[in-house]
Amino acid sequence: MSIKQARHRASRTLAAHAIEDAPLEAELLLMHLLGIDRAHLYVRLEDKLLSHEEQALDQLIDRRLSHEPLAYIIGHREFYGQDFYVAPGVLIPRAESELLVEEALDFVESHFPDKTHRSQRDEKVETSGKELPTEHKSPTVEKYEKIAEIGTGSGAIAISLALRLPRVIVYATDISPRAVQIARVNCEKHGVQDRVQLLEGDLLNPIPEPVDIIIANLPYIRDEELGKLSAEIRMYEPVVALAGGRDGLDKVRQLLVDAPQKLRPGGIVLLEIGPAQGQALTSWVRCLFPGAGIETITDLSGVARVLKVVLTRH
Repeated sequence: MSIKQARHRASRTLAAHAIEDAPLEAELLLMHLLGIDRAHLYVRLEDKLLSHEEQALDQLIDRRLSHEPLAYIIGHREFYGQDFYVAPGVLIPRAESELLVEEALDFVESHFPDKTHRSQRDEKVETSGKELPTEHKSPTVEKYEKIAEIGTGSGAIAISLALRLPRVIVYATDISPRAVQIARVNCEKHGVQDRVQLLEGDLLNPIPEPVDIIIANLPYIRDEELGKLSAEIRMYEPVVALAGGRDGLDKVRQLLVDAPQKLRPGGIVLLEIGPAQGQALTSWVRCLFPGAGIETITDLSGVARVLKVVLTRH
């Protein structure tokens, strides 16, 4: 059987079992099996699979049909333009969480311009091989701004920020030793282990000092909704990263109560939330912190995804 035939058969089998994006998943399974990228896959479409490769592909397809997430099968997932190692024990990074990264980058860009990082514009000019004019170069400073990512999982958010903010220190916490282990692999893979400090512990407890940004994708699924999640999520992803209590906000409220002690003056909290939680959470935060600046940020589809809170410290 040729690779082209195997791709077609795998795609057809996955589609017959209602797997979304079956053609793409078939290609990703073949790329994983053969250890090649998409360009080489297309070059080799007429090559024959060996018998043991056909058997291995069937085994991969069986795993997918048992609802095991593709990211766990192939061992990686793309997030914010970078590739991250993922494995059972951590939540699979999702595109929705990229809005958290965007908001954090916007905050640093507006509050610490030309102090702690180069803008993306500067990076594009410098990497093009052209010398950047003196007036556009960021000055060298000793001060490092600090970010805390709570519940880091694979480390995708913390590492994405560290890669784009070369003069920022990120404290990344997780209560799961397995998650910290996986995040460490990704830190080393992306060369940011010197600026992403992994800390095992619950919520803000391990953070050693106040920071400028607290960012988190905490569990926000209501307990009664857990059974309604897709089989891929319900059967394989860690419940501790999903279950948010009766109304889905147990961990979110706990973090917000403790946030003032871990936030520098003028700092912000950025939290991923469920689409229907914005109004209730905003009202609660307003009662808890009457002077706080509160904003609900929507994604490109107009769905509320991020709660931004600026706490006034007295």
